[in-house]
Amino acid sequence: MDNQENFIAQVKEQGILPLFYHNDPVVCVEVVKALYKAGVRVIEFTNRGEAALDNFRVLAALKSELEGLVIAVGTIRTAEQARRFIDAGADFLISPVFDADVADIAYINKVLWIPGCMTPTEVHEAGKAGCRLVKVFPGNVVGPAFVSGVRELFPEIEFMPTGGVEIEKENMFAWFNAGVCAVGLGSKLVTKAILENREYFRITDLTEKALDLVKQYRE
Repeated sequence: MDNQENFIAQVKEQGILPLFYHNDPVVCVEVVKALYKAGVRVIEFTNRGEAALDNFRVLAALKSELEGLVIAVGTIRTAEQARRFIDAGADFLISPVFDADVADIAYINKVLWIPGCMTPTEVHEAGKAGCRLVKVFPGNVVGPAFVSGVRELFPEIEFMPTGGVEIEKENMFAWFNAGVCAVGLGSKLVTKAILENREYFRITDLTEKALDLVKQYRE
């Protein structure tokens, strides 16, 4: 199993992919530690602010302390962004869109890239580029019915929704029933209130709840 297949397998096994961004590197470290404490090993840090690259480097250094930690970088929209974060040590890349230039950089560097798709055409283009996992984005716009409708057309591709996924049984089960392999959890997990109040224990609690829902579904 190569690294790309291994990372996909880890995301699928975990069942959720937490994602977040914050300007303060200290907050970023605490969030990662709270997620790790709950049992998460694969995390997406999003490229959504001026401090993203510097803060990612701080988080990447945590891998020597937190065994098995894998950090992807999300919100990659350009080839230059892809290059910078690959050079900084990103384990893999995630985008909100399909971009051929980013696809080329990922291919050249043999780095897993998960593009964002919301139409059959975009999923098709992702498959042609060699992608084996795509992000359904925005998930709350297309809904589980989109995955149900296109999954059989692309049996070689796995689907993971991000955007609007709720940490509650009905919503998460609807996505898994539609055939997704995992769900991305952002602002519903690492909430604005939690970050403002520095209540990192709540991230651990919510993450444990989400992981338990995945376990319940799979049982």
